[in-house]
Amino acid sequence: MQITVWDIPTRLFHWLLVLAISGSLITAQLGWTLWHGRFGLTVFGLLVFRLLWGLLGNHYARFASFFPTPGRISAYLKGRWTGPGHNPLGALSVFALLVLLGSQALSGLFSSDDVAFSGPLAWQVPSWVVGLASDWHRGTELFIYLLLGLHVLAVLFYQYRGQQILGSMIHGQRRVTQATAPTRPAGAGALTLALLLTALAVWAASGAWITPLA
Repeated sequence: MQITVWDIPTRLFHWLLVLAISGSLITAQLGWTLWHGRFGLTVFGLLVFRLLWGLLGNHYARFASFFPTPGRISAYLKGRWTGPGHNPLGALSVFALLVLLGSQALSGLFSSDDVAFSGPLAWQVPSWVVGLASDWHRGTELFIYLLLGLHVLAVLFYQYRGQQILGSMIHGQRRVTQATAPTRPAGAGALTLALLLTALAVWAASGAWITPLA
């Protein structure tokens, strides 16, 4: 039987994040600092939304439903884990990406190269904070490439084994071999709250509230 595992907000987040990260990496290599900053702010907003949706969203979108606890990892390694969502090792990859991308997006807000680019909040913190944020932002780029590559290889591996993960991230459906208890979808109120809080976070991160110097 087929069940809906990944809801529309989760799927939209996933593919928009793919586009935003691609744009951020490409513009960084081309030296398009203005667009790099815009894509970075988009990544920041998407991650804020995912954090909120991981608390307010549907059952399978919530972090508690797939958090890779030691018990779940042990069961998976012993071949005793079952579940329609992320397996525990896949969940580890997801959380690692969220943490790394989140730190990258956050550090970008306070980074500066002293030439062509300054993050929107770089002028609001001491210079030593800007230096730390800039070093982190530049120093973790390789890890992003490595983790993204590992993530893609894992998806291709499971596709090869017959698990249609890519298709599931488009239509949201997964095939299960046994009946599962129906889950209650998150209401419009939860989605509205998540979007409003995300918009507020992006507005704050953009520096739009800062009064320009005369």
